[in-house]
Amino acid sequence: MPEPSDETAQTSQDAPEPHEGVGGTRWRRFALIAVPGLTAAAVLGAMTTQGLLAASFAVSGDSFTMSADRLVGQGFTQYGDVAESVDGTGRPVGLSTVDTATLDNLCMSSLWDLGIGEATLVITAGEADPVEGTDLVLDLEQLSGDAEFGEIEIGRDASTLDRAGGGRGPAGGFGLQADTITVSDAELTTWAVTSGSLRLSGLRLAVRPGDHECF
Repeated sequence: MPEPSDETAQTSQDAPEPHEGVGGTRWRRFALIAVPGLTAAAVLGAMTTQGLLAASFAVSGDSFTMSADRLVGQGFTQYGDVAESVDGTGRPVGLSTVDTATLDNLCMSSLWDLGIGEATLVITAGEADPVEGTDLVLDLEQLSGDAEFGEIEIGRDASTLDRAGGGRGPAGGFGLQADTITVSDAELTTWAVTSGSLRLSGLRLAVRPGDHECF
């Protein structure tokens, strides 16, 4: 058998390395392609647990609404990002990450056009006991309510955010973060939500003819 040349051996040992400043979405795609078999599955599972998959799936063509009497979170970061649909269109969002959160009297709704008329998917939970979530990531379009932040930093470089796990953005991007966030009478419009874990106490799900959105 012929011995491999030094050049061939050197080429086989070379492997691509992540570059500083490359966006998180590109690195996640590279990792899932480069790491084979069970290792890739393990990486994907770890990312899900950390709430890092917010931008890795195509969002639907419609946003949905969420409301809560009170949202309390520990570890909060936010920076600008893009939520992409399957047709390639993008929507600007405030990518918000919360390490742990509780929500009182949560409502989530999505208005559908089914051809026979409008219908609304309505999910409610947390009326008696709060909804509990970890590693929440929300692609926010808007948020309103009475908010209070603990140890807030506004205008920090998005790549240096460190108050929430996985909540870092591109270098040079505008970011904000806080140790704690409390929002009363919260009303949110969002394109996507992911969570490492989510406990929905008193869950109710219904599809109702007509417009019955949370707000």
